[in-house]
Amino acid sequence: MNIILTRPLIEIEDLMGKLFISGHKIIHIPTLKITPATNKNVNIKKFDILIFTSANAIRNFNFLGEKNDISCYCVGAITEKIARLNGFTKTYSAGGTVNALKNLITNSPDINKKSKFAYICGDNISSELDKDLKNEGFNVEKIVNYYSEKITELNDENKRLIKEYPPDIIFVYSLRSAQSFNEIVKNYSLSSLMTQSLVKCISKNICDFLENAGWRKLETFNAGDEILELENYKNNGNTRKF
Repeated sequence: MNIILTRPLIEIEDLMGKLFISGHKIIHIPTLKITPATNKNVNIKKFDILIFTSANAIRNFNFLGEKNDISCYCVGAITEKIARLNGFTKTYSAGGTVNALKNLITNSPDINKKSKFAYICGDNISSELDKDLKNEGFNVEKIVNYYSEKITELNDENKRLIKEYPPDIIFVYSLRSAQSFNEIVKNYSLSSLMTQSLVKCISKNICDFLENAGWRKLETFNAGDEILELENYKNNGNTRKF
């Protein structure tokens, strides 16, 4: 199958390797440039619980205090993995969506509403998780520790690959990334090559945006389930034929 991945390379190197070995054609199209926020050293001793909705929030997290003493609630398995690689041991993973993360927190018998939460995130978020939790009575401080800038240019090699290997499946991991990818497709007149492409999105918000932008074949998925999604797609006989 021909597959486009839009996640940062550092997050999908292992996945790309597995897909290459399986015989898939992979095109990596970066859609966001991440820049750390300045002067964002966080004293985690002030908080009881940290919330992460992206791996970028962890990678750009400058902190003071002991990691072992604080609980981390992560949006999905990949974010939790990055948290553990960065030394956090008390980690909890939701099902890959912000709504699942909210439900995990609000329904946990181990969380006291008087606990102090730090929601670590970027400047562009698709859901106001901090406000939702505050409305539920939780004490949450939002801390922006990185900025995302859309990449809307496509190098010649990727342009050639897309024209030579029109994608069967495109994986999109954030609303901001979807906006960037949609602009790339428009800027380089690639729409005609993607009319048969299935776009897999990690949230309904992303599907809604792309549907409004004219995309038709859209489905949600959980980050980390890419290989399973590809197997299901293949078993249903949906691979592109030339």
